[in-house]
Amino acid sequence: MQPEHFTAVPLDKSYRLLNHGPTVLVSAAYGGISNVMAAAWACVLDFGQSPKVTVVLDKATYTRELLMASGEFALQLPTKAMVSLTVGVGSDSAKEVPDKLSKHGVELFTATGSNVPLVAGCVGWLVCKRVPEPHNEQTFDLFIGEVVSAWADERVFQGGRWHFEAAPDELRTIHHVAGGQFYATGESVQG
Repeated sequence: MQPEHFTAVPLDKSYRLLNHGPTVLVSAAYGGISNVMAAAWACVLDFGQSPKVTVVLDKATYTRELLMASGEFALQLPTKAMVSLTVGVGSDSAKEVPDKLSKHGVELFTATGSNVPLVAGCVGWLVCKRVPEPHNEQTFDLFIGEVVSAWADERVFQGGRWHFEAAPDELRTIHHVAGGQFYATGESVQG
């Protein structure tokens, strides 16, 4: 079941979900198996007719294996309220901790028209189709995804823009800096 505040974002505005540089949760599924991991290195690559994103996924990760097998993945924006979950799924490997999703309280759902598992509690979701770039994937662990669907929590993202200042503090996105330390997205400043 989709979350209450789960609202479609036009693809031409989907890049704005990642433009402020938040930590993301990466999910993928194949053969009835789902996994989620945390990633700090994700960004917008192209915001034109066919929006694209990049994310770095180490060769040792199980999520990468699922992505390679299925050809699709999701990037999600966890919140300040999800810091422990984010650290947990980023620290534990499903290869060593097969029940890591339940261990860290991860609730998954799927959006209408998609098979990619999405993480409940996030404030942004981008479903992506892998754009195969074998050299970049093997040499740099860099994956490119074409955004095919996007949604946001309408309490913090409306009209193609973030509105954190009007939302509960726990809905702010997080930015990993090192050693389990995060910063929450701050106040809006106009230039």
